[in-house]
Amino acid sequence: MNPETIKETTRLWQEQPDKAKSKPTVKARSDGSQAIMEAGSFSWRSDLPQPLGGTNQAPSPTALLLSALAGCAVVFIRDTLAPQLGVRVEAVEATAQCEADSRGLLAMAGVAPDLQNIQLSIQVQSPDGDDKVRELYEAWRARCPIYLALIKPLQVTTHLEVKRG
Repeated sequence: MNPETIKETTRLWQEQPDKAKSKPTVKARSDGSQAIMEAGSFSWRSDLPQPLGGTNQAPSPTALLLSALAGCAVVFIRDTLAPQLGVRVEAVEATAQCEADSRGLLAMAGVAPDLQNIQLSIQVQSPDGDDKVRELYEAWRARCPIYLALIKPLQVTTHLEVKRG
């Protein structure tokens, strides 16, 4: 948590708004039963449970979605919002969970494949008062891009390219 970094970034982006704009991109490719995802210099894997054809050797796509939500809560609250709002934060933990019925993935009658009831629990350890921590939480709810993408209708454009040989 570095308040000076946040102040400097805010100043820079006010003067040069285009510097704040980006197009995060993740590429995925198959590797056996797993997917390898890459974003810049980072890479990670995803797999499915064995009953769905995977080997259960890496987190499922559902786990990765939930980890994006929980992870964004932890780092955005601790590293960005706390210094910006002047809230002292000693630790942040988040747990994300949902309900899923995998029968829907196999197109079994009467079962939807979508995730249901996503829940996120955030614990903030702070010597500051509850009002300041609540302000931090409300700022997170208003600005976390992962949370907002999950709660608001969002257009997702897809494209299929079939390759031969």
